[in-house]
Amino acid sequence: MEVLNQLIPDSLSLPVAVFLLASSTITSLITASLGAGGGVLLLVLMASWMPPAAIIPVHGMIQLGSNVGRAALTWRHIDWRVIAAFLPGVIAGAALGAWLLVNLPTHIWQLTIALFVLYLCWGPALPKGAFGAPGVFLASALTSFVSLFVGATGPLVAAFIKQIHTDRFKTVATFATAMTLQHAPKALVFGAAGFMFFEWLPFILAMIGCGFAGTWLGLHVLRTLSNRKFTLIFNIVLTALAIRLLWQASLSAGWW
Repeated sequence: MEVLNQLIPDSLSLPVAVFLLASSTITSLITASLGAGGGVLLLVLMASWMPPAAIIPVHGMIQLGSNVGRAALTWRHIDWRVIAAFLPGVIAGAALGAWLLVNLPTHIWQLTIALFVLYLCWGPALPKGAFGAPGVFLASALTSFVSLFVGATGPLVAAFIKQIHTDRFKTVATFATAMTLQHAPKALVFGAAGFMFFEWLPFILAMIGCGFAGTWLGLHVLRTLSNRKFTLIFNIVLTALAIRLLWQASLSAGWW
C-alpha cells in the first residue's frame, strides 16, 4: 500500500488510482480483442477524476505505452506499407498543431469525427486511391493535428485502417502502430507547453504496465474470433463511440 501511495500524484486519491489502474487493464483488453474502444473509454474515466489540464497529456502517454505493447506483441502482422505513409503525416499534423495551438469549438471536432467514423463503418467503400500513400498521409496528418486538442481520434484512425484490412490481426497490429506514432509527439508538444510529466511519471508507468497485462489477455480473446465476427463487433464498437461523440457534440453546442 505504501508503494502504491508513492505512485499516486497528489491530485488523486488511493481508491481512484486503484480504479484507474484496473481500468487500464480492462480497456486495453477491450482494444486488443475488439480492435478499438478502450482508449476512449479510459479517456472518459480519467476525465471524471483527473485535473482537466492533465487529462489529454497523461492519457496520451498511457496510450503511447499501451500501443507500443500491443504493436510489440503483434509485430508480425503490421502493414509496414501503411505505416511508412502514416509517419510523415503524423510529423506534419503534430508540427502544424504545435505551431497553431488553435482552440476551435469542441463540438465541431466531435461532430466531424463521429460522422466520418459512421461513414467509414457503414457507408460505401472509399475509392482504392484513398488508401494509397497520399490518402494515408492526409488521414494521418488530419487526425494527428486534431488529437492534440481533443484526444479522441482513435475511432477515426481505426475505422480508416479497417477499410484497408479484413484480417483482424493486421487491423489490430497496424492500428496499434499507427496510434503509437500519433501519441509520441504529445510528450514533446505538451512538455514544451510546460506540462510537468515528472509528477505523473510513476502513475503513467503503472498504468502502462496494467495496460500491457490487458493487451496480453485481449490478444488471447482475439484468437477465438473469426475475421467476420471481429469486423461486425468492430463496427458496432466504433458506431457506439461515434454516437457518444454525436451526443457530446450536441451538449457542447447547447442543442439540448
